[in-house]
Amino acid sequence: MNYTVEIKSAPVVLVEFYASWCPHCQKMMPIVADIKTRLADNLKVLQFDIDKNEALADQEKVQSIPTFILYVDGKQVMRESGEMTEEALLQKIKAAAGDK
Repeated sequence: MNYTVEIKSAPVVLVEFYASWCPHCQKMMPIVADIKTRLADNLKVLQFDIDKNEALADQEKVQSIPTFILYVDGKQVMRESGEMTEEALLQKIKAAAGDK
């Protein structure tokens, strides 16, 4: 898997860095799954466990989890960390992605 290729593989890509032992990440899992379904036509979702992808998490300077990074046309347009409601995450995605 090539991260650079993956974040350019769709017009809008949401990346989540998480850990299986993180309670905030566990609370976000059904929210991310629902967003993935709701926005399936317009959004690609990639999820990376930081324990299995340490080098990638370091490369992307992930300081806390969960961390969400939104890419539009391969460029980072949003970066948020922490637990949030589904509506809050959706609003952030829509605001950052614009008309994509």
